[in-house]
Amino acid sequence: MHINNKISTELPVVTSDEQVYHDRLAGRLNNKLSLRVIDLFAGAGGLSAGFSCFFGHHFTPVWANDFNSYAAESYNANFGAHCRVGDIVDILDNPTTIIPKADVVIGGPPCQGFSLLNKNKEGDARKQLWIPFMDVVRLSGADVFVMENVPELLSSLECREIYAMANSMGFRLVSAKLCAADYGVPQIRWRAFIVGCKFADPQAVFPPKKTHFPHKGYRQRFVESYISYIADAQPFRTVKDAIGDLPVPQGTTLRIEAPPLNLHFGRTPTAKSLERYRSIPEEGMNRVDLKRIAPELTPDCWMRKKSGGTDLFGRLWWNKPSVTIRTEFYKPEKGRYLHPVQDRPITHREAARIQSFPDEFKFTGSKVEIAKQIGNAVPCQLAARVADCVYALLASKNEAIKSKGSIATQSSRVTVSGETERHYKKIKGTDVRSPQGLFI
Repeated sequence: MHINNKISTELPVVTSDEQVYHDRLAGRLNNKLSLRVIDLFAGAGGLSAGFSCFFGHHFTPVWANDFNSYAAESYNANFGAHCRVGDIVDILDNPTTIIPKADVVIGGPPCQGFSLLNKNKEGDARKQLWIPFMDVVRLSGADVFVMENVPELLSSLECREIYAMANSMGFRLVSAKLCAADYGVPQIRWRAFIVGCKFADPQAVFPPKKTHFPHKGYRQRFVESYISYIADAQPFRTVKDAIGDLPVPQGTTLRIEAPPLNLHFGRTPTAKSLERYRSIPEEGMNRVDLKRIAPELTPDCWMRKKSGGTDLFGRLWWNKPSVTIRTEFYKPEKGRYLHPVQDRPITHREAARIQSFPDEFKFTGSKVEIAKQIGNAVPCQLAARVADCVYALLASKNEAIKSKGSIATQSSRVTVSGETERHYKKIKGTDVRSPQGLFI
């Protein structure tokens, strides 16, 4: 149900994200409260999954967009055939485009422009894709939006510009860095979120309380201690919790079997690669141990390397969360992606589980394209906790307008404002697609 803005902007929030979390897990959320969601830069739909029945929510997807056709096919296979493929700038520049009404717009404008992995940040047009994101917010009439990105966003000039534009549109804002492991994802992955709301202060429910806590002595380097825990928080979920029940993988291609085995296939390592795996058999070992134990098997570039990350060619630990899963998790030379005890990199199914994708989530495309979809996604269970906050806001508004009965359901035809059009012209003609192989 799309709700108009004819209510007080001082609306109190009548439920907490913690209460929504418990109600969701118990199946008690109101599935008759029809809340419409648009997902931009959606990928396969990790954010949408958290807002969906996969995790006990009942938001209704009404429109989505992604540049990658394989990712869009995966999105459509799970949420309905409404993900439009193409450059969002071109789509909004088309006068025939219709953006449907929605209650919330979610999405992560491509983040390589902010990422520490991008060495050519200055003038990166992908930084400007928050502009069409906000234009869709305006056109849809959404009262809430959730923008997700790398943590570096929050200290950028673009973040200040996002705040200025959103404030001018009547939104109150809150932002935070969240660690996926704090919310039941078996992975240490940090993401930034900006939440805007027109009718209430989103700080009443965001950031969401943590649902999971680290093992003793594990958290000294983490910095978001200001976020509290729910009353019955559980220990961090581990790699073993996520993948410990899976059998040894078979084959090297997508399997024509029921989930979870359809994505549980391996690779064919060279004899030298297999020797390297076997040379570092203990959990947590990495390229440094390989250099110490088997220098004759260590690549020359690693022999010369005196500093840098220690996750390369590393084994995961059974009893800890995983490191961040990126798009080439099947290549141990790219990170800590070796199975804790088996002499192989993790499989697509194992990576999807570490990203908290349900086994029944459908992926389409080649195994390389599916790996990109898995690695680029927002962890679904983290998205579900953010959705708890959005639900708490919109459910409170629904309570406030029950007696008013003011509902808007029409769609809007795109009309681009002069200011936005100038921004479009600025980035028009530049490839603003998410380039293949870059990590988020």
